[in-house]
Amino acid sequence: MEENNPVQVKQTQAKSSSFLSNLFVSVFVLGLLLAAFYFLPWKDIKWGKIELAQPSTIVVTGTAESKEKTQIATFTAGVSAVSDNKDEAVNSVNQKVEGIINAVLKFGIERSDIKTENLNIYQQEESYWEEGRQKTRPGQWRVSNNVSIILRNVDRASELSKVLTQTGATNVYGPNFSFDDTKEVEELLIKDAIENARSKAQKIADLSGKKLGGILNVSEGYSSSPVVPYLRSNMGGGGGMPIEPGSGVVSKTVTVVFEIK
Repeated sequence: MEENNPVQVKQTQAKSSSFLSNLFVSVFVLGLLLAAFYFLPWKDIKWGKIELAQPSTIVVTGTAESKEKTQIATFTAGVSAVSDNKDEAVNSVNQKVEGIINAVLKFGIERSDIKTENLNIYQQEESYWEEGRQKTRPGQWRVSNNVSIILRNVDRASELSKVLTQTGATNVYGPNFSFDDTKEVEELLIKDAIENARSKAQKIADLSGKKLGGILNVSEGYSSSPVVPYLRSNMGGGGGMPIEPGSGVVSKTVTVVFEIK
């Protein structure tokens, strides 16, 4: 049999002693934790919480506007007919509408910018007296229809007005000038509106003895389009009156939140 080496025996004993020591410490700590969990009044302890300080802010509204030439003009040509026979009244209106459409197509208006709307067909009631009593009975048929036209070259508004007066239109409404697409202008106005808000905020910060910080939030407001007088003409022939498309104001509003220090 092999004899045990005294050095190896001592090392084994040392390791065993260290293990027992570590085990004892671990059991002791675990016991303390269990005792604390059981005996401490946890419900009565007031726990704190971590809160981040909110930055000081200022809210300012900025505006910007630009005067732009109107882009489109809208006309509405109305036709009507009255007859004892419904079909005759309908056919008469249809022929007049067709004449208006052909005239504006020849003028150069795209078919996609022409539409008929507000067709109305009804029979009037006639009043009469019989044996001292007022009564009613079916009367004539009245038919009406409208043709809406969009003119994209507003400089030709007077020319189109003249064309419409020479058709079978009973009434012509317009031109009504407005904008069609203002996206590019509005994008530039947003930048100007933010700078306007920054200028206002800087003045307020200076008066308050504060330093203006960066932008925390921007919300976009409304944009406005021009309101141009809507003209109505009862056309019976003749030429169109001189018309100027003029211009309108496009505006933009933003609400900006700045940090102040």
